[in-house]
Amino acid sequence: MALVFLYQNLKYVKMKSVEIIMIPVKDRQKSKEFYLKLGFQIIVEAPAAHGETWIQMGLPGSDTTISLAGFQGVICETENIKNKIVDLKSKGIEVDKIDETPWGKFAWLKDLDGNSLCLHEK
Repeated sequence: MALVFLYQNLKYVKMKSVEIIMIPVKDRQKSKEFYLKLGFQIIVEAPAAHGETWIQMGLPGSDTTISLAGFQGVICETENIKNKIVDLKSKGIEVDKIDETPWGKFAWLKDLDGNSLCLHEK
């Protein structure tokens, strides 16, 4: 009975939004200047792993942002990352382990063409 209840609740676990679109760039600072000219604003600019800088930008009034990164990916916000992973695995979708960071919990997966997607729980 408990498993049936859990499964029924998992089908209602949804992703809330496309939060960040990661755009691969060669030079983050030059790319930042380009996007500023387009009207984007800096949301976050902070030191990241391997001596790089995390640059997250957005358009005024928009909830979806971009990140100027070394690789491509789409980060989707979810309210309960553990339950979402169970839901996806029940559908045959492989999801990597959860990484807990100061910015929340993240878990990466790939689509059928190898594109990177990430679940994020704040």
